[in-house]
Amino acid sequence: MTIAIRDDLTYILLKKIGSGNGRGESEIRNAAEEYVGHQVAEAELLGHLDYLNQRDSIKAQFSGEPYGGAELLPPLVAFPEADLTEKGRKLLHKMETNPPTSLHQEGSAVPIGSKDMPFLEKVMVKGHLEDIFDARDITELVYRIVRGVMTTEASDRVESELHKEVLPTDDKTLQQEIADLWRDTNPLVGLLSRVRRALTGSPAPLGIDGNLFVPRVELEGALPSGVKPETAIAAVFSATKDELSEERIQEIAGFLPDRIRGIWESA
Repeated sequence: MTIAIRDDLTYILLKKIGSGNGRGESEIRNAAEEYVGHQVAEAELLGHLDYLNQRDSIKAQFSGEPYGGAELLPPLVAFPEADLTEKGRKLLHKMETNPPTSLHQEGSAVPIGSKDMPFLEKVMVKGHLEDIFDARDITELVYRIVRGVMTTEASDRVESELHKEVLPTDDKTLQQEIADLWRDTNPLVGLLSRVRRALTGSPAPLGIDGNLFVPRVELEGALPSGVKPETAIAAVFSATKDELSEERIQEIAGFLPDRIRGIWESA
């Protein structure tokens, strides 16, 4: 079974555990349901806790066998308690600075599907980012700038190759594709990018050249200390090229300014 990692639920879990009240599955679920705005299933709750535990954001205790081994009816998995780690405190502080807009808005969250994580984990690892939320945000930013130098028709051709389903489900809150990041999860920004002309050429700001592309990522990307924007850009480029045909790879290269084209070709 796969789940989608939701930033709103992740935020509430970190906040609850960080307050020192992360004792008992039912207490945490009640807090999550109050703020997320819908019932939180046991599998969804435990999946998020397990995700945070594996990535050292929390130090959690579980009882029972999470995977059940060869048993048809594995013992019940229970969650007695958890504590926030230093990494978890940093993530919580970052999310408190910019809380998820989906709190109290049922169905409005943009989840990160677990089948999408290999893509985002590539960005996270190669970009030296702290978590997949950083990876998602920097990917969307880089995509936004790249789309800015492309024609709408070319952008649509790229999007057509990024329709990688993350979870077979009819639940729209769990549907997420790499293409969603490419077209932009902000509907207004996505619309404007379709009606404007390609911002190619030099010098900036009339066009997006290499001297504007990199500073935009540095200023808007909220990168961790010590991470160069070129590193994050290369990470997004590398993960994206793994999903595209050679024809699309060459087409994108043709739109990029020289300095950025070099990063694209070497990624």
